[in-house]
Amino acid sequence: MTDPVATLLDLLDIEPLELNLYRGKGSGGETSKRIFGGQVVGQALSAAYHTVEGRSCHSLHAYFMRPGDPSRPVIYEVDRARDGGSFTTRRVIAIQNGKQILNMAASFHVDEPGLHHQHDMPTATDPETLPTRAEAKAKMAARAPEDRRADILRPSPIELRPTDDYDPLTPKPSPDGHSVWFRLTRPVPDAPAWMQHCLLTYASDLHLMGTGLRPHGKSIFTGEMMIASLDHAIWFHAPVDFGNWHLYVMDSPWTGAARGVNRGLIYAADGTLVASTAQEGLMRPVNPG
Repeated sequence: MTDPVATLLDLLDIEPLELNLYRGKGSGGETSKRIFGGQVVGQALSAAYHTVEGRSCHSLHAYFMRPGDPSRPVIYEVDRARDGGSFTTRRVIAIQNGKQILNMAASFHVDEPGLHHQHDMPTATDPETLPTRAEAKAKMAARAPEDRRADILRPSPIELRPTDDYDPLTPKPSPDGHSVWFRLTRPVPDAPAWMQHCLLTYASDLHLMGTGLRPHGKSIFTGEMMIASLDHAIWFHAPVDFGNWHLYVMDSPWTGAARGVNRGLIYAADGTLVASTAQEGLMRPVNPG
């Protein structure tokens, strides 16, 4: 039986082709119809990390330009923009069929001391008391349209447990603020720090896009909206071990002009804030009134 975590690690450990040129697999992610956005950003970060030594990514900013085709590999071209005394900058272009599907800028920083504060992690239900993702998927697939069931039941390396009972198949207007516990379905203690960043990057694209739809009683499953990520940003604050539970706390401060802004804070189970995210997405009504 295929191990989804091993598949994900293989997806993110991309193949060097030539100096500053890498190839990543297209298939194997969260969806079958197009490449999952978190996969492309995670592979782009992996490509950048292949050109950096002794420094950790502290931020990345990516723009999605075209949907990716999962039947074809993705080529990643890295521009070594700057190697400074304490910061390193890389630009990465993801290419399919001779066209850019994503471009990303990432910055890397030496480890150095400084002032520290963070917002406290909010109280949340113990993840071990919540339904598993497999249980939630089975119930959802039984009610979903037939053409959506295969993707809903698709094996995933990420275990997700929402802390509320929001129903994406029959959504009702709800507060935008929500949270999910997530982690890999099994630990990967031997994964290096850079791979842990890539794993979290991959998973950070899950659930975030739908945040701005919640106040409007919509979801990606209702068929009323054209939904697509436009950009994705991450700031890394602390070391990550994504084999353990993390709480993803999300909100959406604004929607308008067929777009929505979503934000997230990712906490380790001990309350350490390990990353912050932001994303703007297309939220275009299919039949605007």
